[in-house]
Amino acid sequence: MSQPNIILINCDDLGYGDLGCYGSQANKTPHLDRMAAEGIRFSDFYMASSVCSPSRGAMMTGCYPRRIGFGTFEGFGVLFPGQGIGLHPDEITVAEILKGQGYATKIVGKWHCGDQPAFLPTRHGFDSYYGLPYSNDMGIQASPLATPAPPLPLLRDEEVIEEQPDQASLTSRYVEESVRFIRDQRNRPFFLYFAHMHVHLPHYVAWRFLKTAINGPYGAAVECIDWSVGVLLHEIKRLGLDEKTLVIFTSDNGSRGDRGGSNRPLRGGKFTTWEGGLRLPCIMRWPGAIPAGAVCHEIATAMDFLPTLARLAGAAPPADRIIDGKDIRPLMVGAPGATSPHEAFFYYLGDRLQAVRSGPWKLHVWRDSATVQELYNLAHDLGETRNVAADHPDVVADLEAKAAAMRKDVGDAATGAEGSNCRPAGRVENPQTLTHHDPEHPYLMAMYDLPDRG
Repeated sequence: MSQPNIILINCDDLGYGDLGCYGSQANKTPHLDRMAAEGIRFSDFYMASSVCSPSRGAMMTGCYPRRIGFGTFEGFGVLFPGQGIGLHPDEITVAEILKGQGYATKIVGKWHCGDQPAFLPTRHGFDSYYGLPYSNDMGIQASPLATPAPPLPLLRDEEVIEEQPDQASLTSRYVEESVRFIRDQRNRPFFLYFAHMHVHLPHYVAWRFLKTAINGPYGAAVECIDWSVGVLLHEIKRLGLDEKTLVIFTSDNGSRGDRGGSNRPLRGGKFTTWEGGLRLPCIMRWPGAIPAGAVCHEIATAMDFLPTLARLAGAAPPADRIIDGKDIRPLMVGAPGATSPHEAFFYYLGDRLQAVRSGPWKLHVWRDSATVQELYNLAHDLGETRNVAADHPDVVADLEAKAAAMRKDVGDAATGAEGSNCRPAGRVENPQTLTHHDPEHPYLMAMYDLPDRG
């Protein structure tokens, strides 16, 4: 099979229950529903964190956040403007692997793995970049941060081309940039990483979606995402690239669970290690390779993208370091009898190991600065409502042993375990923000008027 084009679409704070094909009746998502009908939908797909910087770093490298020094950032859960921390230059990303196989590589949208020059996507395997280097609530806004934020920067490659851009227009600008890239690279394999601004707060959405959505600004943002997917699917079909292109759609972490977002039927959301924090929608479409209308109930993760996409491109994942992701091609293509390659999945919040899952069983071991022992059978209790630890001591013992092994490997701040196989994050001296407020600058949006922060 020749190298497929790859389009990876990653949303921001989109919840498990926000799409029609995952049960939503609040948001209209016809293009994503069609994508699921024409491909495969994963029911047990996980990101490696319930907040964005660790989640994205893990997806790019195929590693748990703690393994790459992305558990916490000088006491913060995510990276902020001008921090001297980011994805280490020695880390190998999926983009670097694909570029080495002759792919044209581009990221459009949110990066959030470091805003210093050494950490930008153009230093991590992407030929070009167009987007915001971090979250859309990290600019000059009506609700100020504890440390005053610099103007929100829009980057092309490594240059700031606009400060405080009109956020309501960004998604259409991202789509235009993506379509241009697809057209320009149609005659060679390409990798497009489209990282949405939506549905992260504040919700600035084009009027065309606001006027028809029944779920307020949040629903309008979801429907704007759906429109953008429709444009990309239409474009690859128009160019005759349908059967040559793998499209993957997912989200970086669960919804906050307010302002219209939903993680139903899961419990919890963003900032938690309940299922609603890390279990996300994942849809893959590749006509002729992925069977239409399939549903996969096996455990898969965003860390699996690196080894899986590497193999599809004819490469091997790095052999000089530990990679936590697994090759999930058999799950993608619906191979008979295919099962998850993961013996266990580990739920971290920051640097603390809080839960572990193996098969249908999930054991919570830490929450709110205290040890817990809560066992849930996710096959029968998806909402994590019935603690059955007392009824299954053998299962508890097995999962506790797996957690102990993970602590030795990657570490756990809750127990003081440092971990023997961790790599450092990148660091630079004298970091600077990409922009600085200038009272004489003719900003289009001198201050974003919505106070909401995500």
